[in-house]
Amino acid sequence: MEREISYAEAIREATDQAMGLSQDVIVLGQLVDTPSGIFGTTTGLAEKHGRERVQDYPVSENLMTAAALGASLTGLRPIICHQRLDFMLYSLDAITNWLALWRFKSNGKSSARVTIRAIVGKGWGQGPQHSKSLHSWFAHLPGLRVAMPATAFDAKGLLLESIFSEDPAIIIEGRGLFSMREHVPEAPYRVRFGKALIRQKGSDVTLVALGAMVPPAMRAAERLRLEGIHVEVVDPRTLSPLDRETILESVSKTRRLVVADPGWHSFGAASEIIATVSEELGRSLLNNPARVTHPDSHTPMSMTLEKAYYPDEAEISSAIRSAMK
Repeated sequence: MEREISYAEAIREATDQAMGLSQDVIVLGQLVDTPSGIFGTTTGLAEKHGRERVQDYPVSENLMTAAALGASLTGLRPIICHQRLDFMLYSLDAITNWLALWRFKSNGKSSARVTIRAIVGKGWGQGPQHSKSLHSWFAHLPGLRVAMPATAFDAKGLLLESIFSEDPAIIIEGRGLFSMREHVPEAPYRVRFGKALIRQKGSDVTLVALGAMVPPAMRAAERLRLEGIHVEVVDPRTLSPLDRETILESVSKTRRLVVADPGWHSFGAASEIIATVSEELGRSLLNNPARVTHPDSHTPMSMTLEKAYYPDEAEISSAIRSAMK
């Protein structure tokens, strides 16, 4: 019988295995050494690997990121954990002006092997300061890799790939995915950055879904299959680097494109993907590309308004039906 674990358990297992494989791997973050362990993703690591390698940090995100950069330059492989991506913005200076361009400034002679886990909240009245998914911001920076794992399998594999790579990366983790379970191999493995996965084959329309939008995209594809519409679901898995080739191959076949992006409508990842496809295949498309995103508004606190704010499989299905006309 195949073993199933949750997304959160997969993150913890990847971290535990990485620390077992190399003494250079350390974990930094607010409350990473507590029993709750950031939604269970670091629980027990301090007791197993020692508090010198799993360290609680003060509420100073920029200091923590700068310290991680310094640690990486001594040969360590730090993992930084941010319970809220929103508050990670205090470390923008360290990320933008130092971490992302360190290899470039050193002419390739030095690298910053730092992995940043950035958790994005959704639901439960998170409001505007606990729910911003800023993947497009970070993907805009040269020298910084950005992953958006949508499954437990990818969460483990991409985290291990990042930890043992030579470049800095941000792993965007949708908090709503943490309880999702699937088969995950117990042995360590790595999922390569820049390689998309076709989660469902189809011939009528290409649906590119990012991160937390993958589960509703899959549900929409199943709903539309019953209506006779065959959707090809492409999960890029990483935004930087982006597997443009797989996306273009899919759209070349279907000649229709819908992008589901858990970010704001304007100037986002969906815009970049649509621009890429339009530049390469624009004249062969049967309909205008469409995007399903958050509205250009802050996240409301009210549960009723919040429900209207976040797109779901019904909205994705509607966009696909329109693309088929």
